[in-house]
Amino acid sequence: MKIYPAIDILRGQAVRLKQGRKDEATVYGDPVEMATKWVQKGAEWLHVVDLDGAFEGEPRNLGILREMAAAVPRAKIQVGGGIRKMSSVQALLDAGAQRVVLGTAAVQDQKFVMNALAGHPGRVAIGIDARDGNVHVAGWTENSKVGSVELARKLQDVGVSLIIYTDISRDGVLEGPNVDATRHMLENTQLYVIASGGVSTIQDIHRLAELRHPRLEGVIIGKALYEGRIQIEEALADAC
Repeated sequence: MKIYPAIDILRGQAVRLKQGRKDEATVYGDPVEMATKWVQKGAEWLHVVDLDGAFEGEPRNLGILREMAAAVPRAKIQVGGGIRKMSSVQALLDAGAQRVVLGTAAVQDQKFVMNALAGHPGRVAIGIDARDGNVHVAGWTENSKVGSVELARKLQDVGVSLIIYTDISRDGVLEGPNVDATRHMLENTQLYVIASGGVSTIQDIHRLAELRHPRLEGVIIGKALYEGRIQIEEALADAC
């Protein structure tokens, strides 16, 4: 199980939002400095979200992504936020991302998803962000009224193999991950899953690891790292 430190970018700063709300952002500093910090402590992957892009519908932080990739050449970066056309996918990969994460597009334009998968095999994942079982889109501001497992199965049928599954209600509030929902997704699809949302203690990492599921690919940790509730070195050691 891989550990993915989260770096969410809003107006040029690394931030954490509470349950995806832009008006409840805590600023933690320069995103390139944060990337360097986590990689120096052992992270092999970074999970980057262009929040400006997510809210505006088009990536807005390509320059920061390039700086980040140059600063941590040993690390792999997966990035999402506002990716809704093939030119955006290419631009992000060219800027140094190893993997792009499609979100809103997965609900609204599955032809685009299929084209992205075909054009960049192994470098496209899907973000499924759910509240009360339904997928939310457009920076988590809109309820699609589509069930998360229902969407996952449709995506699986068109060739998706990896999803980032986030329980929005747990994100940024340090209340623990939704282990049951993660298990449900794993047991009801054939997808590899990266769990996200709510990880607050090292015990949360243990709870996910105890699922012992071969398709639980990793876990994203955000606020708990920034506030020192989890030491990344310990998380990396425990997740092995």
